[in-house]
Amino acid sequence: MARRAMSLLNRWSSRAFYVELDGASPSCFALQETHGGNEEAPGLFRKMHAKYDRCYSLHVCGEDRINSAKFYAQLRDRLQRDLPGCNFAPMLSFVPHVRDSLIKGYFLTSECLDPTERLLGDLTRNEPVLVCSYVRGESGGSWTQHVWSGAGGREKMSQKYYVVPSEEPDFHPATLNIVNSDVFYSFEDAREVLQKCDDIIPESAAVLELLCKPQARSKPDFPVIVIEGLDATGKTTLTESLREALGAALLRSPPQCLSPWRARFDQEPPLIRRAFYALGNYLTAEQIGQKATQTAVIVDRFWHSTAAYALATAVSGPVCNLPAEGSEVYRWPGDLLQPSLVVLLTLDPEERKRRLRDRGLGKTEEEQELGQNQLFRLRVEEAYRRICGPVCITVDASPPADQVLQQVLHLIRGKCHL
Repeated sequence: MARRAMSLLNRWSSRAFYVELDGASPSCFALQETHGGNEEAPGLFRKMHAKYDRCYSLHVCGEDRINSAKFYAQLRDRLQRDLPGCNFAPMLSFVPHVRDSLIKGYFLTSECLDPTERLLGDLTRNEPVLVCSYVRGESGGSWTQHVWSGAGGREKMSQKYYVVPSEEPDFHPATLNIVNSDVFYSFEDAREVLQKCDDIIPESAAVLELLCKPQARSKPDFPVIVIEGLDATGKTTLTESLREALGAALLRSPPQCLSPWRARFDQEPPLIRRAFYALGNYLTAEQIGQKATQTAVIVDRFWHSTAAYALATAVSGPVCNLPAEGSEVYRWPGDLLQPSLVVLLTLDPEERKRRLRDRGLGKTEEEQELGQNQLFRLRVEEAYRRICGPVCITVDASPPADQVLQQVLHLIRGKCHL
């Protein structure tokens, strides 16, 4: 068994488990080492009582986080391909309130035990995976968790724990690992991820060649105004109009120089994809610094977008699952050029959908999610509002474009003295 798996087992009973069932509220449970005599099965296991007497979980626990992130993404495809009769859901294991303690995995149920256990046995031998079986007690009311030893079969189970209910955490457990995994707060942390991808993603080298270490952050000579908002809120129209009205330079993030590799990195798991887009902000910042010595600069999206979408993707469920206002995850990176003003365009969801239909353009994966998942859209919008350094000033984008332009010009003249 891998060294990290062994170290995890030393404190395994202190961990909590969070299963995100599709279309249902998450189910939480914990473990205890001794039988108290009256353990009640958690809700997840009570629901399975009539159909299953055994189920499983897989926990990806490799020591290399790049390879672990890729393996976790590939594991879903493998389960779907090799176990067509298996049902599985995302599962998180964590130590409550302990940062960077999160482990991703899957919770499985299957009516075909032999092929399921053969595959799980192969995984314990060859992959960075910790496998557990959950076995219903003879009385039917209690369940025990058995941690597999890594020898490749249920007959080799090692430690045994009793499964007990656990309260849902105050915030989504994914927040424990967000810093420098889903949202990056320094150039060096983001660059390190791509440097470690050289052998598995050849395109990383081309991206790294574009990067220069950011200069010490200083206030630009001219104002830098960032326009944020979901697709179809009017950002492009507004930024073009502001460029003409102010005689300003117009930049976009991610910058055009990254376009050849965006499709490639969009296929990667969040850790790698988010690092790529974080570095795009630093490339944009370099361009801003050059332009802002001569004129005001308008920027179509910047770090707020990168962080808001990453947070909304990492954390599922309602808005209350996001980290609390004032959390460190909303802070501006200390080495990234800070804009003078950030304007967030907002629009009624139905009007935004109508505009998208009128445009008739293909949708990104995140835009598809915005259209299908109201909770995701609400999380994105709330994350935008909570980011500080600077905060977003919200502007209603539903009036005609010329009225929106005049309102934003009024803000710029008041805040930036242009």
